[in-house]
Amino acid sequence: MQYLLMIYSAESDEPTEGTPEFDAHIGRYVTLADELREAGVMLDGRPLDRISTATTVRVRDDETMVTDGPFAETKEQLGGFFLVECANLDEAIACAERIPSATFGSIEIRPIMQLE
Repeated sequence: MQYLLMIYSAESDEPTEGTPEFDAHIGRYVTLADELREAGVMLDGRPLDRISTATTVRVRDDETMVTDGPFAETKEQLGGFFLVECANLDEAIACAERIPSATFGSIEIRPIMQLE
């Protein structure tokens, strides 16, 4: 079964780009992605750009509204994802707990619906 592991964190809690801490943080992501690919589990994964680049679209009563930023005003925002193929939720949890941002953010696991 395929699972989407969505990485949520507050940008203020993440290491600052250009610092040794940031390089080490990204290095942990690269290592994890390599290991999951080698295990045949990882199908895809990508980081998202900063929330300052986000645009939200809503359509209400046939009117399109476009606003800057994420939809919800929350401390944690979606920052990236892993798409994995796992036998069950326990395997997906085992992958999610290895994601570096789980130490200061959260990882939401959602099964991918199988549509015919």
